[in-house]
Amino acid sequence: MADNTELARLFEAALTSNNFQSVVDLLKDASSDDFVQEWPQSGERLTKEGSLRLAEVYEAQSGTSPKFTYKRMLGGDDLFVIEGTMDYGDGVPVSYVGLGEIRDGKVARMTEYFANPFEAPAWRAEFVEKG
Repeated sequence: MADNTELARLFEAALTSNNFQSVVDLLKDASSDDFVQEWPQSGERLTKEGSLRLAEVYEAQSGTSPKFTYKRMLGGDDLFVIEGTMDYGDGVPVSYVGLGEIRDGKVARMTEYFANPFEAPAWRAEFVEKG
């Protein structure tokens, strides 16, 4: 297995910058030519080209400029997990988890999950701590 420490450092720097373009620029250089990005909740799959083209028009087409708050990145060998929240400008902190797969020193696949917050059922209150 290759040492992916530098790749992890670059991704962490881009994610903590809160600059969407720096993540896009990193994707251009640090992803494989056959990179695939999947969003299981919506059933969408993007190629590298599709992902880069979407990034170019995202703000104009969606009317939002999302802000990412980085929580942490875990992993080892050829797998990593990114945790954070997305703010699409409406004040709702959308939880984000991204699963990344590395091949030959480049990101080959990202599977990303987005979850809106919800009110916990009252019946669970005696079992849990609020975070």
